[in-house]
Amino acid sequence: MDQSKLTEFLGRFVADAGATGATGGVVIGDRLGLYRSLAEGPATPEQFAARTGCAERYLTEWMRGQAAGGYVSYDPATGAFYLTEEQAFCLADPRGPNLPAAFRIMLGYLRDEPKLTEAFRTGAGIGWHEHEEDVFVGCDAFFRPGYVTELVQNWIPALDGVEAKLTAGAKVADVGCGFGSSSVLIAEAYPRTTVVGSDYHAESIEQARKHAAEAGVADRVTFEVASAQTFTGAGYDLVAMFDALHDMGDPVGAARQIREALAPDGTWLLVEPFASDRVEDNFNPVGRLYYAGSLFLCVPNGLSQPGGHSLGAQAGEAPIRQVAAEAGFTRFRVAAQSPFNVVYEIRP
Repeated sequence: MDQSKLTEFLGRFVADAGATGATGGVVIGDRLGLYRSLAEGPATPEQFAARTGCAERYLTEWMRGQAAGGYVSYDPATGAFYLTEEQAFCLADPRGPNLPAAFRIMLGYLRDEPKLTEAFRTGAGIGWHEHEEDVFVGCDAFFRPGYVTELVQNWIPALDGVEAKLTAGAKVADVGCGFGSSSVLIAEAYPRTTVVGSDYHAESIEQARKHAAEAGVADRVTFEVASAQTFTGAGYDLVAMFDALHDMGDPVGAARQIREALAPDGTWLLVEPFASDRVEDNFNPVGRLYYAGSLFLCVPNGLSQPGGHSLGAQAGEAPIRQVAAEAGFTRFRVAAQSPFNVVYEIRP
């Protein structure tokens, strides 16, 4: 046995175990508004207790643990904890990436470990609707900042002729819309366009309707409880689908429904997690993050539905291209990509 390799592996374990244990602390900090409060200025635990109304002893342990993980900074000279500009942007700024929401997703799906363990034995699936609320709320809160940053500024402009159609006034379907954040963003950016969002999860659609009403776009954004294989409407200029195809048991059926619902010159905007077709190329921190979510959420959901597919979040381009081809699409290209997402433009 190579002692240096053993030490390296044990070091990896310590880092992973510490990060896993810290998940709950991040979620607590987000739920209680601790990051937002600390972003107001440095504080000792005693000062922070007075500022937040929380118990000093718990805050002391939380602040020290957060500092040990690099999520909070510490000044030994004053005994005060604080957030750097970068930490505050990621953890407390409503315009930031809302990283605590990702931990909320993880905490939610980790509670389903007994279900998943049993599914390993039986091969059965676990439907999206069977998870805890933290999964749904966390997904919307975590993915929305990315949509705000990318959807209107980069993804739609990368599609051939779509932005002009939306500006002039178009029909859009947002399939697998969840809480409707993407539907609302499209409506806000293109006031002449109408959007129909759909999702099989009734509780998500209920939240989507509330969000549209709060944003003042309910007259142009409607929602229906329907699967990707049964959503209604026709003649859509754009059908959008964000991080959803790989979760489905019948992605080919969904793609066929989309093709039938599109106008002859319509476009399917498909956003999927970034992944290589070479498995070994996905053995990196981003791939590891996606494989974890895929194991607990994506693959079980696909296995819970008819269709026989369970692509998972690291399917890669080739299987997605094959799904589009089987559904009768003839044009397929990568319109944009980042370390986290791939944007496909698919047309009849």
